[in-house]
Amino acid sequence: MDLMGMMGKLKETQNKIEETKKRLNTVLVDEQSTDGLFKVTLTANRKLTSVTIADELLEDKEQLEDYIIMVLNKAIEKATKVNEAELDSVAKMDMPMIPGMDDLFK
Repeated sequence: MDLMGMMGKLKETQNKIEETKKRLNTVLVDEQSTDGLFKVTLTANRKLTSVTIADELLEDKEQLEDYIIMVLNKAIEKATKVNEAELDSVAKMDMPMIPGMDDLFK
């Protein structure tokens, strides 16, 4: 592949990655505490869109803080996995084979 062809392919891949990032704003990831008293929803781009707190948690500040940390961390981890899987698949599928570049995707 010539240099101009490679540059065009890289630009095309970059555009597809940007489109995927926009689409990931519409992919929702839900997470909740095991007892269902605290729930959050994030986009796959890790933007918080919704928080639901059961009334009984409002009476125990320390427990609520623990729930926020635990559930948000789990949701962020889940959203990150979705995000990375989607972006990796676009990049791997469309990237031209350039010697040495294969190591970037390991």
